[in-house]
Amino acid sequence: MKKIILIFLLTVGFFGIAQVNWMTLAQALEAQKKEPKKILIDFYANWCAPCKEMEKSTYNHPEIAKIINQNYYAVKFESDGNDIVNFAGHKFTNPDYKSKKGKNGLHQFSKYMNINIIPTMVFLDEKADPITSLSGALKAKEVEPYFTMIATNEYKNIKTRKEWENYRTKFKSKIKQ
Repeated sequence: MKKIILIFLLTVGFFGIAQVNWMTLAQALEAQKKEPKKILIDFYANWCAPCKEMEKSTYNHPEIAKIINQNYYAVKFESDGNDIVNFAGHKFTNPDYKSKKGKNGLHQFSKYMNINIIPTMVFLDEKADPITSLSGALKAKEVEPYFTMIATNEYKNIKTRKEWENYRTKFKSKIKQ
């Protein structure tokens, strides 16, 4: 039994299985008061297959998890869930929530954040003001330049499509796949 546990621990360490330190929006906003960081909100649904794939392959990719944990407060938000959210002086609920099983109406906070499809990631700055959003099922290598650009504030220097293309061309990925 000890050998099996040791082999498991070595395998996990070798392959670098990583996990993002997820929290609630309330926890992230409170943490921001003590140590300002950007916030990444993952809008998902339990019934959403692409959301599950992103959790498994994108967010838990060792390089992406590292970038997120070092630079962001990461929030998972169930886009059709029943949580009560206090944000920007507003209280948001989901009056169309029926049950945990199946699809529900979109949460008021999801509507407020202009979420039209899931999965969608929303990036907030250190004052909880929106920076941008990314929608759709994206792979680790696809999100890495965005996560890095936003974390380093490089996005503030990119004003045109040409500047974005130049940034992407020069970006050196740490993901080998």
